[in-house]
Parts: sequence; C-alpha cells; structure tokens
Amino acid sequence: MSTQAETVSAARPDGPWIYGPWLDLIVGCGAWSAPLLAAALWLTQSHTHAWVVAFYFLALAFNYPHFMATVYRAYHTRADFEKYKIFTLHITLLLVLTGVLLHASYRLFPWVFTLYICWSPWHYTGQNYGLLMMFARRSGAEVTPGERRSIRGAFVASYLMLLASFETGGSTDPLILSLGLAAKYTLPARLVLAATFAVFAFFGFRRLIQRTGARALAAPLTLALTQFIWFVVPTLLELHAQYQIPQTRYSSGILAVLHSAQYIWITSYYQQREARAAGQSGWRMTRYFLTLVAGGIALFIPGPWIVSRALHYDFTTSFLIFTAVVNIHHFILDGALWKLRDSRISAMLIDRGGQTQERGEKSAPAAVLGLGRRVFSSAAFRVSLVTLLFLWGGMDQIRFALGTHEGNLSALTSAARMNPYDSVVQARVASAQTQAGDREAAIAALERAVAINPYDAGLQQACARAMIEDGRYEDAYTRYAKMLELVPRDPNALINYGLLAARLGHADEAMDSWEKAVTVDRNQPNAHLYLAQAFDQRSEPAAAARHWSAFLEFAVAHPDDPAAGAQQQTSAEIQLADDESRINHGAAAVAGYRSAIAMAQRTADNKLESLAFAHLADLQEKTGDVKSAADSYQRGLALDSKTGDAHAEALDWFNYGQFLRRHGLPDDLAYACLLQAEKLLAGTGGAELDTVKTIRRQVESQLGNKAGASQKNLPALLARAGGLPTQLF
Repeated sequence: MSTQAETVSAARPDGPWIYGPWLDLIVGCGAWSAPLLAAALWLTQSHTHAWVVAFYFLALAFNYPHFMATVYRAYHTRADFEKYKIFTLHITLLLVLTGVLLHASYRLFPWVFTLYICWSPWHYTGQNYGLLMMFARRSGAEVTPGERRSIRGAFVASYLMLLASFETGGSTDPLILSLGLAAKYTLPARLVLAATFAVFAFFGFRRLIQRTGARALAAPLTLALTQFIWFVVPTLLELHAQYQIPQTRYSSGILAVLHSAQYIWITSYYQQREARAAGQSGWRMTRYFLTLVAGGIALFIPGPWIVSRALHYDFTTSFLIFTAVVNIHHFILDGALWKLRDSRISAMLIDRGGQTQERGEKSAPAAVLGLGRRVFSSAAFRVSLVTLLFLWGGMDQIRFALGTHEGNLSALTSAARMNPYDSVVQARVASAQTQAGDREAAIAALERAVAINPYDAGLQQACARAMIEDGRYEDAYTRYAKMLELVPRDPNALINYGLLAARLGHADEAMDSWEKAVTVDRNQPNAHLYLAQAFDQRSEPAAAARHWSAFLEFAVAHPDDPAAGAQQQTSAEIQLADDESRINHGAAAVAGYRSAIAMAQRTADNKLESLAFAHLADLQEKTGDVKSAADSYQRGLALDSKTGDAHAEALDWFNYGQFLRRHGLPDDLAYACLLQAEKLLAGTGGAELDTVKTIRRQVESQLGNKAGASQKNLPALLARAGGLPTQLF
C-alpha cells in the first residue's frame, strides 16, 4: 500500500520545476552558458595547459557519463532492450562494425568524423527544444500546433545558421570535410536565418506569454535564450569580426560540457522517478552517478588503450574513432528513447496528476547462466570492475596532463613511455627536442610519429621539413615520396616534393609534381610560380605565360594571401609581359609592362618600376616606337638613383648607351653611359664587366682625343644623356 502511495506521489510533480528553480534554470535551462562560455574563451587564451587538462577532467565528469546515461536507460532492463531492439542491438552492431572498419581504413574516417561534428549541434538543438516543450507543459501552458511549429522553426534556423558557418571556407582540420562555400553566398543566408530565428521565436512566444505569463514561462524562455547564445551569437560575432568558428572546438568543447550537464540533470530525475515508481527503495543518486562515470570511462578509455598497445595503432586516432562512433550511437539511441509523446516518458516528466504504471523490472539481457551469472552479478565483481575503471581513468588523466605540457620534455617523455603509440605526443616530444637544440632526437621522434600515423599529412611534412633544416635533402625527398604514396592528392606535399626534386637535379620530376599540384587545386600560387619559372628556363614562353596568368588571377581573387604579395605580383606581371613579347603578343606585352609600372608606383617600388620601364623600352624599340623607348629608358634611369642597386643601374646605363649608339646620337653621350656602367660594376668582375669594358674601348677608340674630355665632364654628359628630348630620336 505504501509502495502504491509512493508511486502516485512520484508521478505527480510538485510544480513546474524538476529539482528547484535555481538548479533547473542554471543547469537544466543553461542560464550559466554566457558566463561559462566567456570564461572558457578567456582561460583558453591565458591558461592554455591548465584549461586543457581541466577540460579533459570535465569530460570524465560530465561528457562520458552522459553517454552512459543513455546506455543505462536503454540496456538497464530487458523491457527497454526489447522495446528499442533495432537501436540497442542491430544499429549498435552496425556501429561496432563501423568502428572496426574505420580502424582498418583511415580514408573513411573523415567522413564519419565530419558527420559527428555536424550532427552534434543538431543533437544539442533537439535537447533544448525537447526540454523547452517539457517545461512549457509542466507549467500548464497550452502550446498550440502553430506556436510549436514556430518555436521549432526558430531552433532549426539557428542550427542551420551555425552549419552554414561550418561550411564557409575550407576546413583547416584534415578530419573535417567542408563544402568550402564562399562567404559571399553564405553571408546573406546566415543573415536571413538569424532574422528567421528572431521572427519565429517572437511569434512562437507572443501569444503564449499573453496567455500564461512570462513568469510561468521562465524556463522555456531561458532555454530559447540558451539556444540563441549557443548558436546565433557565435555566428553573429563571426560575421562582425570575421572570425571563423572552429568546428571541433565548438561542437566538442565547452558546449558539449554544458549539454552533458544538462543531460545528466534530466536523466537522473527520470531514473529516480522510474525507480521509485517501480518500488526500488534502494535506488540512490550517488550509486547512479558512480555507475555513469564508470560506464563512461568504459565507453571511451579502455578501447583506444587496448587498440594502440595491442595493434600499435595511433592512440589519438583510435580515441577520435571511438569518440565519433559512440557519439553517433548516442545521437541515434537518444532520439529513439526520449519522446514526450511516449506515455511513459510523459508520465515521468510532464504529467502533474497522472499515475505511472508500476512495472516489475527484469535485469538486463544476458546470456550468462549459473556460476557465470553469480560471478558477474556479485558485489565483489562490480566493485572490482568499477575500481579498475576508475584507476584506468585516473591513469589516462595523468598521461593526458603530461602529454599536453608543451615544451616540457620530461613530462612529454613520461607520457610517451606510458603509451609510445601516440603520434601527437611524439610530435610534441619532437618540438621540445627542437627547443632543446637536439635536432637529431627531434627528427627521430617525428619519424616515430609518422610510423605510428602515416596518414597525417601534417606530421609527414613536419618530419620532412626537419630533415631539410638539418640538410638531409635526400631523406626529405624520400619522405615526401612515401607520403605521396599514401596521400597522392596533397597539394602542399606535391609542391615540396617538386622543390626537393628540382634541388636534387630531377627537373622533369619536379615539374610533374607541380603540375599534379595545380591539377588537384588550381589555387596553388607557389606551384604556378615554380612552373612558370621552370618553363621559362626551358624556353617555353607560351607555357610559362599560362602559369604567370594563373598566379595573377589568384592574386586578384585572394588579395590578402601572403603568397601573392605586391612585390611578387609586380614581378610576375613583368615576367608575363616578357613571355608575351617572346611569343609576339606585342600589345599584350606592352599592356603587361604598363600594368607592372602602375603596380610598382602604388607600392613605391622604384626597383621594379625601373625594371618594367627597361623591359618596356626594349620592346618599344623592337616594334619601331623609338621615341617611346627613349622616354622609357630615361624614366627608368631616373628611378635607378633611388634604388641603391648599383648592378641594376649599371645595366640600365649600358643598355641606354647601346640604344644611343644604335640610333645615331653623339658618341660622347654613349661613351659617358658606358663609363658610368663600368664605374658601377667596378670590383664585381665577371663577364658583364668584361663586356662593358670591351664596348667602352670600342667607343673610346672612335672618340680618340675627345675621350679624355668626356671623362672629365662625365656628370654633365650623363645629365645631358638622361634628359635628351625624345624628338631627337
């Protein structure tokens, strides 16, 4: 009789609150989101290692247990197991096989990991919406179908707004695939979605507040505000500050902790009421929470440790695989378990006067009989198992703390000894060894990291770069060759492999590698530059011009890219014009030189402006426009005095002197130009100086006794030569 009374009491919530207004609003409705998100942002920037370690502990205390809460709910009784059998058995087996397949085929992993990252915020959205509807009904509000659709539409719009941010631009994480949509397309969409959230939320709550009162709807309104803070505010900040949301940090960071605390808050209430309704007087919250923590450890920690130690598989990759698979299993199972239209769920969470049906609970399904059942169900076994899991979890926490202590070689080495099959830790060891000046040990650590996880392009390139810095070019060349066998479409690897091939004398191989790089990704400015230079060296100006043009197109489309700086653009424009000239595209060449001159003038680059004038003058002379050529030569010489480049100035005076000779100007002016060129090249030696001297002697011989006077009046003759009216040509 007393049990029946307790059951009725348990089925009749005392008011709209679960545990009480403060706890419900702060944890259940997420009122603490704004201060905690702000604190997390500040701690991430100012206390990096401490925050990382603290966050990993929060995962142990909240994230892992909240996954176990779903497992507990689905597998705790035979009735629940059978009711949701397609999810508890068939889909679970499918996901276990998926985890095995991901360990066997790394190339599939980014697809599953991306699914997990993009699904996470949708899962959070669904939980916020479900809790909002629960609180609305507990408060006695009658939510019309239209109001429900409006509120749900607002929540969906906020999720789509965040998803659009995720898909804007390319992903910087190799495990996350992105559509790479241009901001000019997603910006209007995100603004429309933000407006949609505001409009739908307004129409969803307007009449509801009028009928029920804002005070009674404190919890639903707080949840709507939480959804706004979690999803709309970060996107609006991104639009204002041009700050792209990092998918992994946001979906699996502090937001996951907030969501997990919220999840444990509601599931603990449900399990407590269900146990009391079933007459389980021995049910205790402490025991339930310890079960969740132990179960959460079992879900996430032993698997990667066993896989890495037994199979020498990368611990970090295995951990991320377990994380993705367990999360997806949780999303699917959670969506099936928690439906307010389920009468049993409704009776526990909403009905204020209803009575739940008392059910006899059967133990979870097990095929263990006889002695086995007695062993596995004994208190000693359970205590031993929980103790083992807690010890394992503690060891994992210690290893993580040691393995994330950037620059602390002693701590990192200790972490590597605890589990030597973790590529991330080995890479950090290498970084610490580099800081300590032990380059050889750093390269050895990077080679271990690459051996553990050969599919990590970043590790492969770090290893190759370390070899290059150590002068081990052949080793770096071999490293890139092995890397390209595994990731043949990595443009950065293709570019660097080409550079090493060129350095080692494999010119054709270098060009093939750069061609592959631009085939994989046309927006590779350096590859276009290297190809253009290589084709110029092979006297193939038409092919070179294509790549100079491709580089300049990239520069226009990406004005802030450091690879397409102003100086590089000007130089590329000059060299493109040179190639246009070689293939007899005179008009295009002239336009190119003038474009280069304009670029150089905008950046006050006197040296490149002078070079462009010199090349333009040469082309103008060849096409018969001698007067324009003279003007270009003179303008280039006027700039030379500002550059401080004696060599370039010497060549310009030499070329101008030859130009004067070819067009019948006085020999003393040409002689002065040649003397100035020889003077500027004095002390350099080499073929250029010999050529200048040879030509100077020829003109000197023609001048005879006048040569001495020219030498004495050199400054005046140079000024006269540099200012000759173009009409004289």
